[in-house]
Amino acid sequence: MRLLRLIVLTGLALAIGAGSASALGVTWMQGYRAPGTPAKYNKVGFIKIGPSGARNVLVLEPGTSAGAGYFVPFAQWLVSKTHGWQVWSVERRENLLEDQSELNLAKAGRVNATQLFDYYLGYLADPAITNHIHPVPDSAVPFARQWGLNVAVEDLHDVIAAARRLGGKVVLGGHSLGGGVVTAYATWDFNGAPGADQLAGLVYDDGASFSPVVSASKARAQLKKLQTSSPWLAFSKIPAPDLGLFSATGSTGALIDPNGPSIGYASPLLPANLKPPVEPTNLALFGFDTDVKTSQLVFAAQAHVGQLDTSTTPAGWDQDGAITPLTRWAKMLAGWGMLNVDGSEWYFPQRLTDDTGAIDNGLAYPAQQVLDVHSTLGRDLPRTLRMYAFGAYGGAAILDATKQLAAQSHIPLRNLTLINRHGTYAHNDPAAAYPKNVFFDHLVTFLRSIGG
Repeated sequence: MRLLRLIVLTGLALAIGAGSASALGVTWMQGYRAPGTPAKYNKVGFIKIGPSGARNVLVLEPGTSAGAGYFVPFAQWLVSKTHGWQVWSVERRENLLEDQSELNLAKAGRVNATQLFDYYLGYLADPAITNHIHPVPDSAVPFARQWGLNVAVEDLHDVIAAARRLGGKVVLGGHSLGGGVVTAYATWDFNGAPGADQLAGLVYDDGASFSPVVSASKARAQLKKLQTSSPWLAFSKIPAPDLGLFSATGSTGALIDPNGPSIGYASPLLPANLKPPVEPTNLALFGFDTDVKTSQLVFAAQAHVGQLDTSTTPAGWDQDGAITPLTRWAKMLAGWGMLNVDGSEWYFPQRLTDDTGAIDNGLAYPAQQVLDVHSTLGRDLPRTLRMYAFGAYGGAAILDATKQLAAQSHIPLRNLTLINRHGTYAHNDPAAAYPKNVFFDHLVTFLRSIGG
């Protein structure tokens, strides 16, 4: 059975790549050699979008529990409106732990939505289902407790080095927690020089480093707790890998069978607060659980996508008033059109979340020594550095953090583009809204001003 699935998946990969030299997928390269981590996981990936001859690169770092597929539709649109730019969307090493096999089959039309759900989640409620995922036990990956900011930044350093070899300008951007990683990288001490010396610009998509720095004692307590708990973050209080599985199967099911009765709604596995008052379609359940008006998930899962249409049975989806098309949002999370990748991160390191509390715009504090964080050169960024900050859910806090970072290094205000759309843009709208998108429009102008 395993050999048959391997043969099928190999055929799918060949079919997707046939006739297209630009078929999208993750490129993996050697990453940071993290102490205690097996060599097969010391890798970092990225999806390249745009013309291979373009020399300028916008490197994008996803946020909490987000994978490289998240940025792909946005990046495809962006490179169509700019000249001389590629976009590289980062795939962090923890995504090597994901079992994408059934999602690959679903994307190719080889399994239906029910089979997809059963493989990843349905078996938990029905022991008769024997063909299913085997999640990675915590005991198998104790080294992942060390996958914090130092590992993420060093992996990113390898990606940026590869981008710089093209000979053009490199801009680093990040969404949500990825914005914090942007600041960490820019202020990181690489043998006495800040990471920003390698960059022409920084882009903050509703994320930055603006939280008060944790104390050294709290940092030590976090490390102590982590040694006896899961390596992974329970995002929105849902343990890994369950949230990623709901995201991947929900978004993919919404695409392969949008009008069918919702499989998730009928399952006892879906929490009651995530179920609409009436039976929905697969697409409508995905929309109900992520729209800002009805979602019971944390803000980081939300966008303006519309509302239930109860005039049909099962209830469909009404896009009136949406700024993000629901199918586009689903494609972002599903990694649509690509094998072995989606837009979610099923296993997100708790250590990476903890370590971001020690960045504080790159100023030295005792907690950084405890956590092995080296973002200490926040007063030494090049004065020519350009910055673009967009506040959605985070609003003015994103802009204020960016202004503070610039002021520390005497970067003039004319180098900053600051846009606040709090109240009109949800956390995921900047990357997902289409065809009208304020974040996108200003980013195009920002990149053109840097490199064509």
